[in-house]
Amino acid sequence: MEKHRKNKDFNPNNCPVTHCMNKIGGKWKPVIIYLLTLGKNRFSLLQKTLPTISKQMLVNQLRELEADKIIERTIFAEIPPRVEYNLSDYGKSLLPIINVMGKWGKEDINNEIDMIL
Repeated sequence: MEKHRKNKDFNPNNCPVTHCMNKIGGKWKPVIIYLLTLGKNRFSLLQKTLPTISKQMLVNQLRELEADKIIERTIFAEIPPRVEYNLSDYGKSLLPIINVMGKWGKEDINNEIDMIL
């Protein structure tokens, strides 16, 4: 049974920005997408890199990204089983957005530091 997400279907005016934020918005999804581009593609690596995320929240976010076809989950038939997450081609189409967000964030952090100094 799929858990209903609060914002997934909320878009009363069919706004393209709201649609995008419904897919990748929130505290963790943009960071997870970014970390996958850095090769942090196993659950344990993601968890170590994001020490403040709970295990259940990470599971939920990965499931939602997979359900939205942004990431792909590969299970390797080994003992113990190994699972890797990678961006799908559809997910890779989000990288320009994630990169612009990163650039904007870096500039804003630097501006805030300059204002303090």
